[in-house]
Amino acid sequence: MEASMSLQPHVKSAKVKINREALLENAFGYGELQGRMILAEVEVNYHGEVIKARLEYDPAMDYPMMKLI
Repeated sequence: MEASMSLQPHVKSAKVKINREALLENAFGYGELQGRMILAEVEVNYHGEVIKARLEYDPAMDYPMMKLI
């Protein structure tokens, strides 16, 4: 994930962490990646303007939310 994010234009850094403790096996014996398991941060530099953003699960909204940091 980090490598693919880093290939995007203007991306200077990308970090991804996956909460493997939240990974549950399904009926077929494997787990599926869900948005609630991902914590991702990206830094973008566009014409000298640096923006940092984070994708993080919000339990109150039960949804992974992206926000500027």
